[in-house]
Amino acid sequence: MTSQRTRNRLVERLISLGVADEAVLTAIRVTPRHLFIDEALSSRAYEDTALPIGYGQTISQPWVVAKMAAWLKATGSISRVLEIGTGSGYQAAILGLLSKEVYSLERIEPLLLKAQKVINQLKLPNVYIDYADGYWGWPKQAPFDAIISAASPERVPEALLEQLNEGGRLVIPIGGDTQQLMGYTRTSTGYQETYLGDVLFVPMLSGLDSRLDKGIS
Repeated sequence: MTSQRTRNRLVERLISLGVADEAVLTAIRVTPRHLFIDEALSSRAYEDTALPIGYGQTISQPWVVAKMAAWLKATGSISRVLEIGTGSGYQAAILGLLSKEVYSLERIEPLLLKAQKVINQLKLPNVYIDYADGYWGWPKQAPFDAIISAASPERVPEALLEQLNEGGRLVIPIGGDTQQLMGYTRTSTGYQETYLGDVLFVPMLSGLDSRLDKGIS
């Protein structure tokens, strides 16, 4: 269930759902999603569905990962990317194959450590992960060509919009029980807003969460 044939079937499904960006499809085809989840769930790794990774978090549905990545790079190449919510590290790995530098923030330390281990295993030296509250972005590394959020705030954080280059794009779910995937493109005069569909992500929470060696999930 973790074979290349299984990954190819996932890519075929994404194509049938309208994903057309060849670079995104290739990144998903070559990335071993099963490494980012618990072994007990590895047989479901290449289903087009979100899966639990502990600590109340999930690894995102591949179609959503593909849709967000394709929208970010629709205007051209994305050299510097900021990701809010590393989680399992799967989306960061995909982005690492699509851009020169990926800066990813995670507020739950045990998840960060697990993600970093897999990123190192896959030899992706251009993916940098930090333990921080993603609501405020990563000002020291800004500006970015693209910002992607795997968690949903009630409203778009101004700090993230401000850390975009002109022409840069932010894709983020917005809302609580009902969420909308929104895209924002920075222009010379402000921001252009694009509705991308209804989604369901974990909420964006503030503060840091160490929970190391406490067995909390």
